[in-house]
Formats: sequence, structure tokens, C-alpha cells
Amino acid sequence: MTYQESFTNFLTYEKRYSAHTVTAYKKDLDQFVQFCTIVAGKFDVSGVSNDLVRGWVLHNMENGNAPKTVRRKIATLRSWFKFLMTADIVTEDPTRGLVLPKVRKKLPFFVEEKSLAHLLDYGLFPDDFKGVRDKLIITLLYGTGIRLSELLNLKDSDVNTNGCLIKVLGKRRKERIIPYPRSINTLLNRYFDIRNETIGLTPDRLLVTEKGKNIYEKLVYRVVTVNLEKVTSLEKKSPHILRHTYATHLLNRGADLNAVKELLGHSNLSATQIYTHITFEKLHNIYKQAHPRG
Repeated sequence: MTYQESFTNFLTYEKRYSAHTVTAYKKDLDQFVQFCTIVAGKFDVSGVSNDLVRGWVLHNMENGNAPKTVRRKIATLRSWFKFLMTADIVTEDPTRGLVLPKVRKKLPFFVEEKSLAHLLDYGLFPDDFKGVRDKLIITLLYGTGIRLSELLNLKDSDVNTNGCLIKVLGKRRKERIIPYPRSINTLLNRYFDIRNETIGLTPDRLLVTEKGKNIYEKLVYRVVTVNLEKVTSLEKKSPHILRHTYATHLLNRGADLNAVKELLGHSNLSATQIYTHITFEKLHNIYKQAHPRG
């Protein structure tokens, strides 16, 4: 077993990272090992120097990788060498002292409140299985801020209609309970009725296709894109936009930042703070428009 395999096993079985995350780590490590092999003629983990790591970083930048991508690759190496040092395989961390490339922060896009209200409240979805399901997909994404992966894995038993709560299994298999608007119960009950009539069985997941199979990523992307096109001119239309919208609307209406952090399932506050830039920008624009000397 290689040191890369030992590390990815550690991420999978001890850290309980998602398969997607582990695959990304493995890809980064494989690329690094390949680079070292070409440069040094072989790969010896104990012989990796700071200069070799810097050369790899420069190689990535020169080959057009975005600063954000390079930062992620460096984070992968740092995690790996921390693991190797803990296992007494290496004695020094060659990633120490690396200067991370600067990333220009982009404010997340979000949909205006009135646009989503128009989409969800004005009968734009047909009252058949597909229409009700599609409306529920968008309503749950916007009404709870859950991730696409969390939506795909929802089961009937995860929904507590009496308490208006849903249970989701987030990143690193962390479970959290999220409240949702009571108004969603009407849509949920309609969906349960029409699904049971149409499908005629109890599925593994809450949301299913017309054939009773579990919904999948491309289907959700298509549902979100097609329906957001009816009410917004945003260039990017994706399930994650509705998560951004959920957080932004909560903060715009005075929600506590720490509370939004918990609702989103963020591990640290810095991931949530980007939404405060949006609300501050909105306040700044209001000030400029309203103040005599703005």
C-alpha cells in the first residue's frame, strides 16, 4: 500500500470525508507524485523538499490553474504531510512557509425575494406529479438552504411535519436539524398523496422520478435552471444559488450570523461571513441612494 493510499483510507474511514472529497485529494496527490517523479527521476516521500513543493506550485500556476485550485492543492499536501509526520514517516513538513496565491473573493449570486415569491406563489408549476415534485425541490432548497447532496439523500423519515423540521446528513457525516416554513407542509402533503398514487410504492428516498427511482444531480440542476430562468436573468442558475439565496435573505432580514452558520452546516464562521459582504453592499447602495450626500 502506498503512502497516498494510506492517507486516502484515513480520510475515508477515520475522517469520514465524502467520496467526492477523497477523490479530489487522491487526484492532487497523484499529480504531485507524478511531478516529483519527472523532476527527480523517482519519488521518495522522505526526500521531498520545500523547493520541490514550490516548483510544483509554480508548475500549476504556469499551466493556468486558478489560484483557488492551487490553494486547494497546497491544502491537500499540507494535510498529507501532517498525516505522514504523525505516523513518523517524515520528520519535516516541506509545505511549511509556502505563500498561498491570492484569490479574489467573488460575492455569491442570489435571487431576489420578489422573484422567488413570483415563482413559488403564482401557479407556475402544473398540479401533476412532476410539477408538484419540481416545486418541492426548489421550495426545499430555498426554504432550508440544504446542499444538493443533502437533498438527494432525504428520506420520508427525515421529515417531521408536526415540528416543521428536517434532518440531514451533511459534510463529514455531521447530522443537523433544520426548521422549515410551516407553509411547506401543504406542498409536502400534496406531494406525498400524488407520489403514492402515481408510483404506488414506498421509495427509498423522499424525492423520486416518474419511474420511482431516486432523483439525481442532473435532474435537480435541470429543474432549478429551467424554473429560475422564468424569474431571473442571473447568468448562473444552480441548486447552490438557492443555498446562497437562503443565507442572504436570512441575513437581510436580521438573522444572527452564528445561527445562519449552524443552519448551513458550516464548520467555521469564515465560510458564512461572505454573505455579510452582500448585505453590507446592499446597505451601502441604499445609503448612497437615500442620503443627501450619499
